[in-house]
Amino acid sequence: MKHLPRILIVEDEPAIAELIAVNLRHGGFDPVVAEDSVSAQRELDAVLPDAILLDWMLPGQSGLALARHWRKQARTKSIPILMLTARGDEPDKVAGLDAGADDYITKPFSTQELLARIRAVLRRRAPESVNDSVAVGALVLDAATHRISYQGQELKLGPTEFKLLHYLMKHAERVHSRSSLLDKVWGDHVFIEERTVDVHVKRLREALGTAGTMVETVRGAGYRLTAMAANNPVVAAVSGAQSSA
Repeated sequence: MKHLPRILIVEDEPAIAELIAVNLRHGGFDPVVAEDSVSAQRELDAVLPDAILLDWMLPGQSGLALARHWRKQARTKSIPILMLTARGDEPDKVAGLDAGADDYITKPFSTQELLARIRAVLRRRAPESVNDSVAVGALVLDAATHRISYQGQELKLGPTEFKLLHYLMKHAERVHSRSSLLDKVWGDHVFIEERTVDVHVKRLREALGTAGTMVETVRGAGYRLTAMAANNPVVAAVSGAQSSA
């Protein structure tokens, strides 16, 4: 059964909350409604949503205060938050974004705009999916069977190294910075150090064996996967020296 993105709607006006929920269902989402900060926290404690639509003006704790609170909590700090409010002045927008909101939607808004903003936030927060196959020189990755081979010999990679290699192979000969690899492979909702990429590149090279020279270090820039290194002994030697750096 296909997973529908779960959207927590924190809105104290029942008519507005129900209207948003209906439109989200029609748009392919699974909406859950909370009317205040207490019920919103209860929903978060039960099941983490894929995104939160958060009204600024709420009884008790404001949406602004809630956003700040959730951004400080390890369990909720990575959930995309879209602030809903009638306050459209620039200082208010800045305040909402500074509180941790990923986007800011001013009432009244169209259904299509709301759905488009949610999809955009989810795309930005999602790591690149592994759903196809690719070959670079004698290195072949079959995503359907989760198999990798080099010169006909099957290789064994861990899940993170598999995703990293798949992305590098799909974008071969390009240089990728550590931060871009974090966004595309891990997803920008994952809060880890950029040096973590170096650790996984090292593991990837070790798992690839002789094909490890295809993963080049471009000093001051990042990493690149190239077929040239495997075919050129000089390049392979240089790349091998870089891999130990």
